Amino acid sequence: MDNQTILSIRDLRVVFEDGFTALGGVSIDIGENEFVTLLGPSGCGKTTVLRTIGGFVTPDSGDVFFGDEKINNVPPHKRAVNTIFQKYALFPHLNVYENIAFGMRLKGKKEDEIQKTVTEMLHMVNLNGMAHRGVGQLSGGQQQRVAIARATVTHPKLLLADEPTGSLDSHRSVEIMKLLQKLNDEEGITVVLVTHEPDMAKYAKRIVHFVDGTVASDQENKPC
Repeated sequence: MDNQTILSIRDLRVVFEDGFTALGGVSIDIGENEFVTLLGPSGCGKTTVLRTIGGFVTPDSGDVFFGDEKINNVPPHKRAVNTIFQKYALFPHLNVYENIAFGMRLKGKKEDEIQKTVTEMLHMVNLNGMAHRGVGQLSGGQQQRVAIARATVTHPKLLLADEPTGSLDSHRSVEIMKLLQKLNDEEGITVVLVTHEPDMAKYAKRIVHFVDGTVASDQENKPC
């Protein structure tokens, strides 16, 4: 790998309470500014990998390294990682502006910095003029763009996307994938995407194919 490694997972094993082996010893290295898709059918382990990276699942064995730091026991909110979910997970009582600003407020940023950065993010995700609109007034594609803006406004080193187009039609799905490409290419954010759709996987620079809790193939890809 040419890029400096930002994330390493080593021999991850996850067994659910019912005895099902979700991950049977998975190892992957991800470099800075990569756009990697984890591709495979439901139940193959790809989402479990993502949730383990994000800190929402604790592996039964194996390690997760962010740079040189082992982060197995680091809580999710202390990892330099943000996650985009299929169902958006927006705050329904907050408008578009406040949803995007939420992470900056948690970090104690000053109001002028919040305003400048949120305005820039609204432009980035093509939501100019919608700052004060309620999120319930938005289409699914617009809500997902708000979710992406909220996840990237604090400039995470790693962005995890769990089936971000799963609730969208084909046109909106392409819009979201091109936005993720833009964040990767122009902002330098490393992206790890989970999907079961080959048409969405092809936007990535690299495709890791999962089968039955293991890596079946790991190939470079020429994005569309």
